[in-house]
Amino acid sequence: MFADRATIYVRSGRGGDGHVSFRREKYVPSGGPDGGDGGNGGDVIFQVDEGMNTLADYRHIRKYRAEDGETGGKRNCHGKNGQNIVLKVPLGTVIKEAESGKVITDMSGDNRQFVLLKGGRGGNGNQHYATSTMQAPKYAQPGQAAQELTLLLELKVIADVGLVGFPNVGKSTLLSRVTNAQPKIANYHFTTLSPNLGVVDLDDSRGFVVADIPGLIEGASQGAGLGHEFLRHIERTKVIIHIVDAAGTEGRDPVEDIYAINRELESYNAEIGKRPQVIAANKMDAVYSVEESDPLAALKAEFEPKGIPVYPISAISGQGLKELLYHVRDMLDQLDQEPTVFEQEYFPEEERSSDSDAPYTVEYDEASDEYVVEGPRIEKMLGYTNLESEKGFTFFQNFLRENGILEQLEQLGIQEGDTVRMYGLSFEYYK
Repeated sequence: MFADRATIYVRSGRGGDGHVSFRREKYVPSGGPDGGDGGNGGDVIFQVDEGMNTLADYRHIRKYRAEDGETGGKRNCHGKNGQNIVLKVPLGTVIKEAESGKVITDMSGDNRQFVLLKGGRGGNGNQHYATSTMQAPKYAQPGQAAQELTLLLELKVIADVGLVGFPNVGKSTLLSRVTNAQPKIANYHFTTLSPNLGVVDLDDSRGFVVADIPGLIEGASQGAGLGHEFLRHIERTKVIIHIVDAAGTEGRDPVEDIYAINRELESYNAEIGKRPQVIAANKMDAVYSVEESDPLAALKAEFEPKGIPVYPISAISGQGLKELLYHVRDMLDQLDQEPTVFEQEYFPEEERSSDSDAPYTVEYDEASDEYVVEGPRIEKMLGYTNLESEKGFTFFQNFLRENGILEQLEQLGIQEGDTVRMYGLSFEYYK
């Protein structure tokens, strides 16, 4: 079975604790503090692997943990940083927070590597806390806690065009005819149990990617059959080709089939129902008589007044395929060429900053001529924020503003260029 969905648990590494120790050397009876810092915990990183095309690996192993940082040692020895854990996924994987279903990141487009959870920062050893009045501090900073999340991984194939239709209408045959794909084809329902991708190469080199979405049935949008497993793969497509059995070889009404499929698409996602469509009236080679009823004329009369063109084709013989493909290419040329990428809706660093009642202090240290901001709330915020990223640093600035820390610094008389210290971080203040 094609694996395009998985639920997993991930945890970053905990930061190692800072160490409390003092110099003990011959002829140095009162050595100062020399406790080393703890190592940083490992990050949880997702990375695109071009060689993967399913999420099957995550069906068997569901828990992933980065390595914890080591505790600091005596003689200023820094604890070893925990190793990151790198989870490889196929291109097009959307990573969501499992409970809310909100998107954390979409591993497509330029997003080939994403730090999902930062490891806890290692604690400072007691050497950092020595002052003129406290020359033998017996306190070291504990390492910051790890982060953990339960994730829902969903693979949504990346294709310009999606082929939809009821089972056994010829989608796989058409894909094999116009692309280099080699799907399994047989004359029974639900032959295709996984999306197949193929590249259409046209004479003018303006090719595009086509996805054969497995046959839908009525009720698919509510999960009937394997509806949800299939429908998610059409979310990125820009143009939809409806393939219908114009010959009615299985006794189906092609006009009603189009309406039925559209109802399922709109019920699953209203935006999909608004995308440009074209109808491919397949199996025209099997239409032997139009005296009683002309299926092609019926399709054209019903849908072309609504702006949906109808092309008669035969996936077996190749009849009408060239006209259909060039029309689809022209449709794509009129649309936004940027790939469909799902925007981030869930920010782990913000969700972990809910401990708004935790205390903090804002003080001026005359001895070091620095403004010092400390407290559990600050420590936690620094632990789950990646200040090296643009989004993380913006979140850091908003945190200082929204919690009134910038206002308190100004009340203490801070000026541009003055130094602000937050645990192991120091930076110059600018408005």
